[in-house]
Amino acid sequence: MTRTERLTTTVSTKGQVILPAGIRQRRRWDAGTRLTIEETDEGVLLKPAPAFAPTEAGAVFGSLPFAGKAKSVAEMDAAVAAEARRRARD
Repeated sequence: MTRTERLTTTVSTKGQVILPAGIRQRRRWDAGTRLTIEETDEGVLLKPAPAFAPTEAGAVFGSLPFAGKAKSVAEMDAAVAAEARRRARD
């Protein structure tokens, strides 16, 4: 399905709307996926809801205990790069 292709769905008596399977699969919106709903001038926009509420780093910094040797900036950069490669693979 292309972006310009128009699909239709029906609002149920409970206000539910079924999203086509192809869209759900491409977006990886499995059952139970929480979505935010935004009303725009052009219609309604659905986006995945963030897993956590927005917060400031200072509010959570140091909230988890850590036992062990501190990591260097180079070690942290390497870990971030390794995780990015892993996610790109998956």
